[in-house]
Amino acid sequence: MTIATVFSRALTGIDAPEVTIEVHISNGLPSLSIVGLAEMAVRESKDRVRSALINSQFNFPQQRVTINLAPADLPKEGGRFDLPIALGILAASEQIPLAALQDKEFIGELGLAGELRSVKGVLPTLISVSKSGRELVLPEVNRHEAELIADAKSRSANHLLDVCAYLSGQQALAFNQYSKTNAVINYPDLSDVKGQANARRALEIAAAGSHSLLLSGPPGTGKTMLASRLPSIMPDMLENEAVESAAIQSISRTGFDSTLWQQRAFRSPHHTASAVAMVGGGSPPRPGEISLAHNGILFLDELPEFDRKVLEVLREPIESGKITISRAAFQSEFPARFQLVAAMNPCPCGYLGETRCHCTEQQVQRYRAKVSGPLMDRIDMLVEVPPVAKSVLRPMENGQQEESSAAVQRRVVQAREIQIKRAGKANYLLNNKELEEYCQLSESNYQLVEQAISRLGLSARAYHRILKVARTIADLANSENIETAHLSEAIGYRRLDTRNC
Repeated sequence: MTIATVFSRALTGIDAPEVTIEVHISNGLPSLSIVGLAEMAVRESKDRVRSALINSQFNFPQQRVTINLAPADLPKEGGRFDLPIALGILAASEQIPLAALQDKEFIGELGLAGELRSVKGVLPTLISVSKSGRELVLPEVNRHEAELIADAKSRSANHLLDVCAYLSGQQALAFNQYSKTNAVINYPDLSDVKGQANARRALEIAAAGSHSLLLSGPPGTGKTMLASRLPSIMPDMLENEAVESAAIQSISRTGFDSTLWQQRAFRSPHHTASAVAMVGGGSPPRPGEISLAHNGILFLDELPEFDRKVLEVLREPIESGKITISRAAFQSEFPARFQLVAAMNPCPCGYLGETRCHCTEQQVQRYRAKVSGPLMDRIDMLVEVPPVAKSVLRPMENGQQEESSAAVQRRVVQAREIQIKRAGKANYLLNNKELEEYCQLSESNYQLVEQAISRLGLSARAYHRILKVARTIADLANSENIETAHLSEAIGYRRLDTRNC
């Protein structure tokens, strides 16, 4: 009999590789076999498909049915292949027209009565399908995800019978229309933070240039509170950034939550997290915390409490903006362009310099040494967060408040627009050649930064990061050139290190 070919997508990464589903019906004892490196949920689909076809009043072939999932060496998982397998069987047994399948792809899990259930990974599938020029048919419950992609052609259905009627020309399935959504996002506001003018200033600079930041200070000084307010002063997400972030979420174990559309991720893993939880892994690999924080914030509270091996895995993605997970059979690459914000205490008890601190010098050094020099070298700004004066905690007179996130965000957006117009990117992404072009200094300023390098024992990488931060400070001041005041402030954010924090 005819071999029916149906296209679908495998959920093995952000690229959603194509899977060709071939169905062959031959003479022999009635049986249904699935080949092609299918995991348990895919192998179990034969029972779901059989029940769905019978309950939908179709004839299930009383012959030998072989289903081949190609390529054979690509792992397939989940219930997303139920719908294409069912359609392949119907086409091979000539119950629906084979020609109707040629320019389409299908994903969807089948219930025993034939209803279509939601699947994960719809967004990367839609992105890949739009590149192939085909049309995707998916479950109605995933429609809200389909409407987020502008260039993708897709239709949705509630039941197997609806799909078959559409393919047979008996009824139409409406296109999922792209709808530009302007989400209303309520981040915690920066006006909640009392005092801490220096830390607030550092937060503004970090948001403007997308710089990494370490906050060091005693417990209760507002380090976590400050970090959680950073998304509220960052520029709004561009649509392509929102799609990238949502696509990563859609292939994670929790899936995509449409209420978080255009909301910058704020990931705060516990210090007991493993290296695999941080970078991703599993079989097939899933994105880790650094990828789930793509285009958002990765906040590491109590930084020295993290296992040193876990912290060291951050070094490469901080520089490259991506993470590659290698397995014996395949590789998966996930984007990881995150903004690192970390917080730590000055000593194990947190009260260094106060009478209640009994930490020895050896204990303090051992505590700080948990964070390696190479990792500290990759952090742009190191900021001390001192205790807040008691008088600052009182309500301000005449109903006044600290400066709101909206006011700070306006300055941040203006500075970011200057950066995009100048180099097409945020300052933290400038390479060495661009630094030479956009961060030129006067002779006296070159001498100033060289003295700082000698006195603070800074590396060439730290020198480049000083220039990037100084360029951002100048942009916030709407200054075309980096002046001495801008450079001095940037150098000040390198004075705090693991030896003297």
